[in-house]
This record gives sequence, C-alpha cells and structure tokens, in this order.
Amino acid sequence: MDGTGLYLYGVVRPGRRLPAALCGVGSPPGELRLVTARSTAAVVSDAPAGLRARRRDLPAHRDLLLALASGGRPVLPMGFGSVAPDEQTVRERLAAAEPWHLESLERVAGRLELNVKAAVSDDGLEALMREDPQVRRLRDELHRDPGYEASIRLGETVAAGLDRRARHAAREVMDDLAALAVASAEGPAAPDSVRSTSFLVDAKRQDAFRAAAERLAARHRDALVLRVSGPLPCYSFVTRETAAPASRTGSRTG
Repeated sequence: MDGTGLYLYGVVRPGRRLPAALCGVGSPPGELRLVTARSTAAVVSDAPAGLRARRRDLPAHRDLLLALASGGRPVLPMGFGSVAPDEQTVRERLAAAEPWHLESLERVAGRLELNVKAAVSDDGLEALMREDPQVRRLRDELHRDPGYEASIRLGETVAAGLDRRARHAAREVMDDLAALAVASAEGPAAPDSVRSTSFLVDAKRQDAFRAAAERLAARHRDALVLRVSGPLPCYSFVTRETAAPASRTGSRTG
C-alpha cells in the first residue's frame, strides 16, 4: 500500500454520529468521516502508508466497530485492511450493494453478536470413570500390570472419552442457547475448544442470554467449560455482499 486511498471500517446508515473519542488506524491516527451514497454510508479514514496488523492498529479497528455497534446500533463491519482507492469508488460500490446493505443493517439493528466456546472440562475424569466401562477396565488393568503401553492406551481412551462427553454436552448447550437468539453461526473450533458458535442476540436480551449460559455451564460442568465473548461486531451475520465497498490490502502482522 502506498498511503493513498481510503481505509474502511464498516457500513452504517447516513447521518450516523461517529465516536468523538476514537480515531482510525495509522500513526498519526486517521480522522474518521462518512462517505454517503443514497441510503447507506461507509465509515472511513485516510489510508495510512505501509498498513500492517500492528499492535495499535488492530485494536483501533476493533474498538471503533465496538463503539459503532454499542447498544445494538446497526453497523456492518469490514475486515481489517479493507481499502478503496477514492470516495467515488466507495459511493459506486455502496450504491451497487445497497439492497444487501439495507437488508443486513435491518437484520442486525438492535442486536449484537456473542460467541460461545465450549472446551473439555478438567473436572470430567471422575464422571467418565463412572460412566465408561472401558476406561474402568483399562485403569484396573494398569493397576494390575503397570506398563508404558497400558498407560498410553488408558490416556488415549480417557482423552477420547472426555472429548466425546464435551462434544455431546456442547450440542445440548448450543441448541438451548439458540432458542434465545435470533440466529446462530458455527465457527471453527480453536485448538483448545470442541465447539465455537456465534449467536445474534437482541441487545435487550443479552443479560438473559449470559445468565442462561452460566446455568448451562453449571449443569454440564463435569463435561465442559463455557466461555462467552462479546459483544462483538456482527461479522458472523453479515453477507458476503457487505464487503463490496472495499478490497483487502496485503497487510501482514508486523
């Protein structure tokens, strides 16, 4: 990137007041403004030269989106590193994507994204021993005849059993939470989790959703651990057409 063009943060409705206390990416930070085309607008700043996923720029991008979306105000987030060459290009692309943008803005209005990750519980071994006869048999065999291979078999069986119990409980938990949400979207599970699901939740029901997650976590504590993150920008519930105003830079971590 050569420092020309516009850096884009998200799509909002025209006339949206921008957070006065926040600035954009870059050093010095870019000044935020709106580029409007008919019924939608893009939040932009001048694109900095040599944009990378630096320690300051990633939080600046994220924090602005969180501020724009606070209280369930509608914003369609753009990914980090989204740029356009000039305002005319932004307006043209906003106009071309207007039907999708309006539909998506309506969908997320008054709502927010919460992510729930489920991980294997460290407290599940006792319950697994009670429930799984194969684990008990391998444990007893290891006690009678200790050895490396027997220990490995027991360890692998225990790990598989804990994973299986966590996945089964996670299915029940995510189904129960989905009943409290407008929509849900599966994401890739991290190495330390068995399930990662994002939920589109009415902002006024956020506390009820979190309380339900706490109750479910307590109910299944011998199988899994739940972690609720958010509110988050509604990345998981924005259609691909939302990205129309921009292209992505070749930004890289540095």
